[in-house]
Amino acid sequence: MQTCSVRACRRCAVSVLICRSFLVATFAIREYSMSMNLKPQDIVVVLKLLVSDKETSYSALAYKLSMSPSEVHAAVKRAAVAGLIDASTKEVKRKPLLEFLIHGLKYAFPPTRGTITRGLPTAHAAPPLSDRLSGKDDLPPVWPCADGTVRGHEFKPLYRCVPAAAREDASLYELLVLVDAVRGGRARERKLAEEELRGRLESR
Repeated sequence: MQTCSVRACRRCAVSVLICRSFLVATFAIREYSMSMNLKPQDIVVVLKLLVSDKETSYSALAYKLSMSPSEVHAAVKRAAVAGLIDASTKEVKRKPLLEFLIHGLKYAFPPTRGTITRGLPTAHAAPPLSDRLSGKDDLPPVWPCADGTVRGHEFKPLYRCVPAAAREDASLYELLVLVDAVRGGRARERKLAEEELRGRLESR
């Protein structure tokens, strides 16, 4: 009789563990699906919102980012679903964004590198990281662009509008540089980029 009770308790414990594992797996799948709905341009839009006035319209954002209003609207919608933006106010949720930039971005949108070209410096080769790192002899990573003046290794930007948008907004440029260092930098570069991002996103 006692043996049966022990067996029954064990079966019950196993059932509880299976149930818990199923719930955890379901939650993980839901979160993964949400993050996978994001597109690279969504991060660019979120970063632009971070350095813009709260009253900035979709049309104004689109103009400043060289994107269409529909692209910006869709990006905001996806970012809101992912928990990076408040859907009603377009206010950026700094803590979730910081967590995603540091822990998820390099896996969701890994860098694509190419041949030697001319473009706009990024990652460790541009401020604010270039001010903290000693000069290197190898060619810098650059975003390819037709009027680029720096010769380096192609580092494909998150979205095609990045070089033009970065030129028009120094604050956005620095955030995109830090993001690229997290995506594709070496250990020290990633560490410095994460420190800079924490300082900027946790400052308010």
